[in-house]
Amino acid sequence: MNWNASYALLIAFSTIITYLSGIFLGKTNEKKTRKLIVGFSFTVNLLILFFYKYFNFFSASLDAIFVYCGIKLNLPELGFLLPVGISFYTFQALSYTVDVYRKEIEPEKNIGIYALFVSFFPQLVAGPIERSKHLLPQLKELNQLTYNNLKSGSYLILWGMFKKVVIADNLSIVVQTLYNTPQDFTGLETTIGVLFFSIQIFCDFSAYTDIARGVSRLMGIDLMKNFDSPYFSMNITEFWRRWHISLSTWFRDYMYIPLGGSRLGVNRTYLNLFLVFLTSGLWHGASVNFVIWGALHGILIVLEKLLSKNTSVFNFNKEQFSYKFFKIITNFLIVTFLWIFFRANTFADALIIISNLFNWDVNNLFNGNVYNLGLSSGQFWITILFVFIMLVVEYYNSFISSISGFVMNQSLVFRWSLYLGIVLIIFIFGNYGLEKQEFIYFQF
Repeated sequence: MNWNASYALLIAFSTIITYLSGIFLGKTNEKKTRKLIVGFSFTVNLLILFFYKYFNFFSASLDAIFVYCGIKLNLPELGFLLPVGISFYTFQALSYTVDVYRKEIEPEKNIGIYALFVSFFPQLVAGPIERSKHLLPQLKELNQLTYNNLKSGSYLILWGMFKKVVIADNLSIVVQTLYNTPQDFTGLETTIGVLFFSIQIFCDFSAYTDIARGVSRLMGIDLMKNFDSPYFSMNITEFWRRWHISLSTWFRDYMYIPLGGSRLGVNRTYLNLFLVFLTSGLWHGASVNFVIWGALHGILIVLEKLLSKNTSVFNFNKEQFSYKFFKIITNFLIVTFLWIFFRANTFADALIIISNLFNWDVNNLFNGNVYNLGLSSGQFWITILFVFIMLVVEYYNSFISSISGFVMNQSLVFRWSLYLGIVLIIFIFGNYGLEKQEFIYFQF
């Protein structure tokens, strides 16, 4: 409301519609009536989302199609800003309606508790997208501040702050330079910028999740884990089981399965998978780039399913470290390449960056042009060091054990030395430039 008071009416309206939908669903067992209630709830909420997020995109696309056919429509362009968190709270509210319809939960009769579920402040803006059966019961409990919650919650917040201001915000300097002027850089500089965005978006988004989970844990509320070391995945399918888990599982449970999932034959399964990822791309943003990004992920998922049915002529030992390492690196490079469409300002910029990736000059390896991207040599290499530390932590979490559990089991002196060391690193090496570095997923 401090930003735009009228937009608070949107979340209030969405809350009331889905709350009443749940109440009415709880009062009838008539199948047709229940479907009408769910349909009404979805229609109203998705129309709001379409109006504020997608109207201009579809208007411009329709205009372009008709211009191509020799007809000028001159459809209007709306001047509304995207309401904060609308994609996240809309999906969270709609999942509640479906859960009540499926009788997986009872309708929430206390509108205050339900409104808190929809607008729970730590995860309102960028998730994780919580499930009603996980979060609603916790909001009814008497939650008190405990030492264990304070300790583990503060650890998550501290780690999130490190990833955000020390790694993501420093990498963003290079990323913005490249993506705002892609024609000025080739070869090594372009490659560095593309790789940096891959690390930046992970650190930025997972940092928000860590901070949201940490703040919630201080209050005794447990939010779902949204990331599970995704860059150590060995294929695209596994990557989406580890990346933005709350969104991936939302699309699985509320779109893929209702479309038929894998129950209607092989071809329908592939179509359903592709449609889910195409929709996921559109969910992220109203532009051709996001649609292409989602479509490419969908195509790769389908190809993986197809290839998995064919027996390889090569007899690889899939348990060997070298095989796993090769698969992880290959998958990371594929994901990183696809991020170009996600980050580029326009489709034309994406094509320039892809072209320049392969336009190498050997002299650039030695002439220091990489420091023209915005970080001095000292800043560049210290940031690389912190990225390496982050990857070691992620590796430990993925293949050995929980790093937080390891830290919590150490002596008091060790723990507090580590905590104070991280605080000092955040203060000294964090990027606190004049330009505010918002979380990337605030735009969705």
